[in-house]
Amino acid sequence: MVGLAELWMPVLISAVAVFIASSIIWMALPIHKPDIKFLENEEDFDNAIRPMNIKPGLYMFPGCHGKDLKSEEFQARWKAGPWGMITIGAGPPNFGMNLLKCFLSYLAITAIVGYLTGVGLAPGADYMDVFRVAGTAAILGFCMGSFAGDFFLGKPTRFIITSFIDGVIFALITAGIFAAMWPEGVTASIPALP
Repeated sequence: MVGLAELWMPVLISAVAVFIASSIIWMALPIHKPDIKFLENEEDFDNAIRPMNIKPGLYMFPGCHGKDLKSEEFQARWKAGPWGMITIGAGPPNFGMNLLKCFLSYLAITAIVGYLTGVGLAPGADYMDVFRVAGTAAILGFCMGSFAGDFFLGKPTRFIITSFIDGVIFALITAGIFAAMWPEGVTASIPALP
């Protein structure tokens, strides 16, 4: 078993490497460009919802909470559409804070990867053994956690797939760093013969 205190360096380096990879994927590569859509008449949309003074939160429409779902009025709205979700922020995006929160989430995931890998493997474990255990734990952290919510909230399939691909890349980076930096085993010293 390897304690988390012994793995602080691969945890930190993995989180930084994943943060850099995420920045490159989202800012420099075209993979996510089709994932985020922008309204053609954005100004009309802004002018339509601004007077509604909607409080910050995640909204689903047509709303079905607390309504008679079998009523003719609701059924007509449900069939007519549109259907969707909208997130209203409390103010303009704070990119610095958002990036910090993103990094902290990567740090938390890599710390859990370190903990799980350390529980399962001893110092001096083979590179591929460390890679497999750390990679599996990282896949769980970077890929699987949001699936249920993504499906339930109706995120587009392409967005879910590209996010999964990102997660696999992050998991491979994390697994490689942990495997490369895994603590060496203790070598038994052989006493000299007289």
